Amino acid sequence: MRILVCVKRVPAPGSRITLTSDAQAIDTTHLGFTTSPHEECAVEAAVQLIEASGGEATVLTVGPAEAEEQLRYAVSVGMTAAVLVPIDGGEWDPQRTARAITDAVKQLEVDGPFDLLLFGNESADSGGFQVGIRVAHALGRPMVNGAKAIDVVDGVVRVGREAEAGQETYELPLPAVVGIKEGVNLPRYPTMKGRLASKRVTVSRLPIDAPPGGMRMVQLQRPAERSTATVMLGRGADAAPAVVDLLDELGVLT
Repeated sequence: MRILVCVKRVPAPGSRITLTSDAQAIDTTHLGFTTSPHEECAVEAAVQLIEASGGEATVLTVGPAEAEEQLRYAVSVGMTAAVLVPIDGGEWDPQRTARAITDAVKQLEVDGPFDLLLFGNESADSGGFQVGIRVAHALGRPMVNGAKAIDVVDGVVRVGREAEAGQETYELPLPAVVGIKEGVNLPRYPTMKGRLASKRVTVSRLPIDAPPGGMRMVQLQRPAERSTATVMLGRGADAAPAVVDLLDELGVLT
């Protein structure tokens, strides 16, 4: 089985985001980066599939040279090859990114198609929900997003996902594309052997200059900060009456 997982380098969840003075980019001076959480689960899903059935799993990203860190981390937990589509300057729009990935897939499939292309349900930063879908459409392959279960049996990938009415199950003929949602599995931590392997792996580079799409970033805006207030009810035993009154007000006393 041949699997390709597409990941994205994003600011570490929970980090305080600071914008540049012109509000055109994120100030990364004191910012840590990681792999988007949905895509961490996609990497784990790929590793589990090749462990069960054999084969190879390649991780790919469209990003700056620094994104090699995320590619090597994916190798440290079981991916077998890494590919970087290098870009300079700011982040590409979803249409341009999807076109670049589509071109990269075509170049990597010279020896035959990947059985599965795995994406995250959406990226942790922009949350566009569209790159994987655009790639699947461009390649003419069936696609299901929001996967919370995935298995491959007899040339068919079975995908389960949650819906308002319960659980949906889809069966797609291979080759296919699946968007993985966080929670489908628990991503593993790298072993010492895996870390050493990630340092030795050669990250292949595929320079691709895809044309921009119709979306244009005008300005970044920070969301309004939420603040909470803490009220001291008292100290020691003197606070007991106030605590009882509060519990009564909340309706938790019988």
